[in-house]
Amino acid sequence: MWAYNETFYQIYPIGFCGAPVHNDGVLEHRILKLGEWAEYLQELGIGSIILNPIFESDNHGYDTRDFMKIDCRLGTNDDFKAVCKDLHEHNVKIMLDGVFNHVGRGFWAFKDVQEKKWDSPYKDWFCINFDGNSGYNDGFWYEGWEGHYELVKLNLQNSAVVDYLLGCVKMWIEEFGIDGLRLDVAYSLDHNFMRRLRSYCEELKPGFALIGEVLFGDYNLIVNDEMLHSCTNYECYKGIYSSFNSMNMFEIAHSLNRQYGPEQWCIYRGKHLMTFVDNHDVSRLATILTNKNHIPLAYGLLFGMPGIPCIYYGSEWGEEGAKAPDNDYALRPCFDEPKPNDLTAFIHRLILARHKSEALCSGSYHNVVITNHQLVFERKCESERILVAINASDCEFTASSHELQGNFARMLTYPDSSISVDELTGGTDKVTSKDAVKPEDKTAAESNTETAVETVSLQGQITMPPYSVQYLKML
Repeated sequence: MWAYNETFYQIYPIGFCGAPVHNDGVLEHRILKLGEWAEYLQELGIGSIILNPIFESDNHGYDTRDFMKIDCRLGTNDDFKAVCKDLHEHNVKIMLDGVFNHVGRGFWAFKDVQEKKWDSPYKDWFCINFDGNSGYNDGFWYEGWEGHYELVKLNLQNSAVVDYLLGCVKMWIEEFGIDGLRLDVAYSLDHNFMRRLRSYCEELKPGFALIGEVLFGDYNLIVNDEMLHSCTNYECYKGIYSSFNSMNMFEIAHSLNRQYGPEQWCIYRGKHLMTFVDNHDVSRLATILTNKNHIPLAYGLLFGMPGIPCIYYGSEWGEEGAKAPDNDYALRPCFDEPKPNDLTAFIHRLILARHKSEALCSGSYHNVVITNHQLVFERKCESERILVAINASDCEFTASSHELQGNFARMLTYPDSSISVDELTGGTDKVTSKDAVKPEDKTAAESNTETAVETVSLQGQITMPPYSVQYLKML
């Protein structure tokens, strides 16, 4: 599956494009802005974007009115076709948000039920009781998603509903050429629906990727050969920022070993879960971390650990944003253009290192050294052994273990931020921080010339500078 080796980039289009929060009915071609970022995404090393809802909706996109029409606040179907063409020409795949659990009150079939009640041919598309009434005085009760009655739950056990949704997916593939779907609230979706969606999409477009939003529970229930290829790893999302904030690296080390470790009881070995440090529903990393020196370290951990890394737009240059009690507007801003900086350059290097490494993409996981402030772990496959060493302390630390033996190439370091991909590709190309930014944004430090591969001989110890990340590949 192509998605397992790529880095994803998540965008919330209504916010990203500066569209009104509520649907004003005015057509604006804002979605074309996505095409303007295609070159930046390619240079950063992004393999695919994930777009949160883009179809006609009442407000935030998850209250869909029409699955076949781009939201008028964003543009037209032809606009989005042009965007997809531009992204594909820059080798960036497209994953759309499949909101299949519920629709908005403005959804065309629900409006037909509001008008015709029992006589509507769509009354069984929803979970309706005509002996009751809704808070909107519809003359019938209906099930809303988790008590949110602006979100009308679809009846996914109704074959007509399933056929309609599959027809929409077919249209998205044939008209826009999309490469996959993020399944909103996948933990709420009917399992038979997900099985049919998987087989249908695979027949329609082999390699079509399905990644579910899952907040809790056993990921194995829906990530398997019959249903989804991957799902969001919220357990490790929490573990990453919490480990740094509490200065307790045992937390994330425990989660990673529980999921991917060598013991027989470890639960997700062989699976590729989607990993992240923030998204459109949670406070940004730069806001939630109490020590800002930990921001690049969190990304070093993200790209070194098992999973499919996903970056939330703007966080790659350290944008802040706090989740409010009653809305997520601060998490979903509009940026006129990318604002790359040294953090962006470091993330670019992380993307390159992972993309060229079989061990980082698919290798086993094993904890080597764990302290409150430090973590050293191993990623290993038949062809590679890589050590990832993270020091969250403001002091130098020397880690000791009988497993720290042998000669290694220093693939990547932070805060040095110098990386050579020579050892990764077998060629002579070198990457410096200038490659992650536009020429006019370069600083003198970022314009430094190529850096040779440094070799390190470990004899039971590894020295870890303060606030550092090291990726070492065994020679």
